[in-house]
Amino acid sequence: MKTKLKNRFRHGLAMTIPALALATALAGCATAPPKSDTADYQAYQQLNDPLEPTNRVFFKVNNTLDRYVMKPVAEGYVHITTQGIRNHVGDFASNIDEPARMLNFMAEGYPRDAGTSLVRFLVNSTVGIGGIFDPASALGYPETDTDFGLTLASWGVPPGPYLYLPAFGPSGVRDVWTYPFDWFATPMEAAPASAALSDFGYSETGIHLINTRAGLLSTIDQINATALDPYATFRSLYRQSRASQLQQIQQRDTRTWPDWYHQPAK
Repeated sequence: MKTKLKNRFRHGLAMTIPALALATALAGCATAPPKSDTADYQAYQQLNDPLEPTNRVFFKVNNTLDRYVMKPVAEGYVHITTQGIRNHVGDFASNIDEPARMLNFMAEGYPRDAGTSLVRFLVNSTVGIGGIFDPASALGYPETDTDFGLTLASWGVPPGPYLYLPAFGPSGVRDVWTYPFDWFATPMEAAPASAALSDFGYSETGIHLINTRAGLLSTIDQINATALDPYATFRSLYRQSRASQLQQIQQRDTRTWPDWYHQPAK
C-alpha cells in the first residue's frame, strides 16, 4: 500500500511540477523597464505581462491544438449529447472538487462556506448519486467556487506576472499553485490507490475538459472572430474573472460558523 501511495504521489508531482517549474523560471526572466522610462514602466505596471512574447508563443501552440483536437472533439461531444447530460457531467466534476473548496474556505477564514462545501459533498455524493445530480442546491446549499489561488490572494499574495502555460492556458505566478494543491485535495487522491481508480481519474479529467470546452464553443469562436487581438482579450477576461471571484468571496458575510455546527465556547 505504501508503495502504491508513493507511486501515485510521484505521478501527481510529475503532472504538476513541470508547470510550476516553468512558471517560476519564466517569472525569474521577467525584467521591469527602468522607472526613468515613464511610459514603458506605466505600461508594464498596467499589463503585468513582462513575458508577453513567450506567452504569445504558447498561446499560438494551444490555439493550434485546440483548433485541430479539442474543438472538433467538443463539437462531436455536443452533437451526441443533450444539454441536460452535459449539465450532469458538470455537476459530477464539480462535486469532486468540493473537498478542495472546503479546505480552501477554511484556510481563507470562511467556516460557513467550508461547512456548505462539506454538506454539498456529502449530500450530492449520496442522494445525488455521486454528484450527477445536485439536490444540495435545492436544500439551500448553493455552490460557491474558490481555489488555492484565491486562498493565496486572501492572504495578501500579489497575482504576479501573467502566464500563459502550455496545455493549462491562462494563469499567473500566484494562480499556478492552484493546480498541485487542488489536485492533491481531490477524493481520488485520498482513496486507496488502484489501477481502476487511476483509470477512472484519467477518464474523469478527460471528460471534464471536453465538457468544459463544449460549454465555451460559441464564446471562444466569437472572441477569435471579432477581437482585434484575441491574446489580449483572453488575458483581460481572465484577470477580470479572477478579480470578480475574489471580490465575491470577500463581500460575502460568511465568516461565521454554519447554523448546524455547535460553535465552540469563547
